[in-house]
Amino acid sequence: MRHAARLGRLAELAVRVGLGLTPGQELVMTAPVEALPLARLITEQAYRAGASLVTTILGDDQSTLARFRHAPEASFDAAPAWLYDGMAQAFRDGAARLAIVGDDPTLLAGQDPAKVARANRARSLAYRPALELITATAINWTLVAHATPAWARCMFPDLDEAAAVARLWDAIFAASRVDEPDPVEAWAQHNARLMAKRRMLNERRYAALHFRGPGTDLRVGLADGHAWMGGLSTAKNGITGNPNIPTEEVFTTPHCLRVEGVVAASKPLAYQGTLIRDIRVRFEAGRITEAAASAGQPVLERMIGTDDGARRLGEVALVPHSNPISQSGLLFYNTLFDENAASHIALGQAYSKCFVDPGLEAAQLAERGANRSLIHVDWMIGSGETEVDGLDAAGQAEPLMRRGEWVR
Repeated sequence: MRHAARLGRLAELAVRVGLGLTPGQELVMTAPVEALPLARLITEQAYRAGASLVTTILGDDQSTLARFRHAPEASFDAAPAWLYDGMAQAFRDGAARLAIVGDDPTLLAGQDPAKVARANRARSLAYRPALELITATAINWTLVAHATPAWARCMFPDLDEAAAVARLWDAIFAASRVDEPDPVEAWAQHNARLMAKRRMLNERRYAALHFRGPGTDLRVGLADGHAWMGGLSTAKNGITGNPNIPTEEVFTTPHCLRVEGVVAASKPLAYQGTLIRDIRVRFEAGRITEAAASAGQPVLERMIGTDDGARRLGEVALVPHSNPISQSGLLFYNTLFDENAASHIALGQAYSKCFVDPGLEAAQLAERGANRSLIHVDWMIGSGETEVDGLDAAGQAEPLMRRGEWVR
């Protein structure tokens, strides 16, 4: 199938399967400048679906890099609050959200970690009103990917640029089920499988999960009244879609005070333009007390120092090792893909939708154990050597995963 046809299919999936966009709804889209071809196709599909207005906000890696090289020192504590306030207002007014990802994973690797941390904190503070609407699933939203040259070079350094980009596109299309004879039907079947795992986990009502693997012996207590999610999600505006394309996970909210033990990352984490490798942390009473990495440790330390909640968990997710993204053997250096290749945890903000009684207020969420933070950063802890047990309230264990695969 020609590239143009596959790109058109991805745009259709983004609107129909990812967003479930409804007639009369606005769409706010963000994208790197290199992703304009896909952004334009998504715009066309959105208007065909009845969108009242599509607004696209473009980002540029080279402009970001220029800031870190030449901007005055004080500028790293600034962020365009006016822009994020406008996005939050659009969401309150019912707009959908779509982000096309494809940034350079190593863009800021050579920059001052202190400046990176300050800029990230300023952006997180400014973006928080919009982020809280997303994490509360007040609106329908989704993420899709575009193969950019910088990202492709990072993944395939031994190929020339054209070959690297083509290889990355093949990987994106395969992971997103674009190459299936009927991609929409393939997604319907995939969502049915994810829903079956959700139902099983919600019926079991585990109090905690116990992860074991290389460098990992971790008990993750689950929030009181938690609910498992994954695949199709119905937002509070009544619209059903898939927040991530691709997705392979089922996930829920941990109790931010009930995490104990040690855990080692199974893949590098690409965070705000820096690669953090071989993360190893210790949790005590839900809080990270020790953290180390073989590369990017200053960025890791500043990330978990963002606020108290940045040292606690906001998400835990289960992903079978046999999924297509994992079996591709590729490291994407991009959380959208790498988190869906392996079971993972996320530091920071919890998803308030992951409860049996949605619509809880902030104080009620905190009482249930939901974490609150300016960040939400997923990192991968699963592999073909991972074992996971579900623990009941009395601590009795039953197997959930062995060698990275479901046994229930």
